[in-house]
Amino acid sequence: MKSQEVISVAIAETSIIVRNGLVSVLKRLPDLDIQTVEITSKEGLQHCMEAHSLHILIINPQFEGWFEVDAWREHYPQAEIKVVALLCAFVDANRLKGYDDTISLYDDIESLEKKIAVLMNFSEDEDADQDALSQREKEIICCVVRGMTNKEIAEKLYISVHTVITHRRNITRKLQIHSAAGLTIYAIVNKLVELSEVKMKL
Repeated sequence: MKSQEVISVAIAETSIIVRNGLVSVLKRLPDLDIQTVEITSKEGLQHCMEAHSLHILIINPQFEGWFEVDAWREHYPQAEIKVVALLCAFVDANRLKGYDDTISLYDDIESLEKKIAVLMNFSEDEDADQDALSQREKEIICCVVRGMTNKEIAEKLYISVHTVITHRRNITRKLQIHSAAGLTIYAIVNKLVELSEVKMKL
């Protein structure tokens, strides 16, 4: 998946520990060349938008109050920037509706790299292995098998319902499984869930 393109990523976060930690991890991603810009205020974000050509904005939803992602997109309609929520604390799923994805403090390097590659549409990985499910897709399969609705899954994983639906569409495409019963069998066979966790619908 090695990409020659330099990816410009802005990180808007007031905590220097979180911000510097994320910058450090992004620079260590083996297959992506990432250039970072650090932002500590809304004025800084405005200046960054004027001075840099960004691909991805990673921002704490509670950045200087609440960051209104939809209003921000309306303000910069020409900018095709992916906006990712940086989750450092519990955030209501409704607050995450306008974001393209989320990053948690508990994400590992592999899942972080995969999320950025997907946001940038680097899909060689997918072509090479159609069946490889991401960690997030496996989590969603487990939720479906346990009988959870899209809304419940979104709330549990702190993502939007739209993102859940997109993941489910990708799961269907990769596995060619079109029913909850089929997913249940897949999850049990691949040891994603225990039989006792499956919610039977009689």
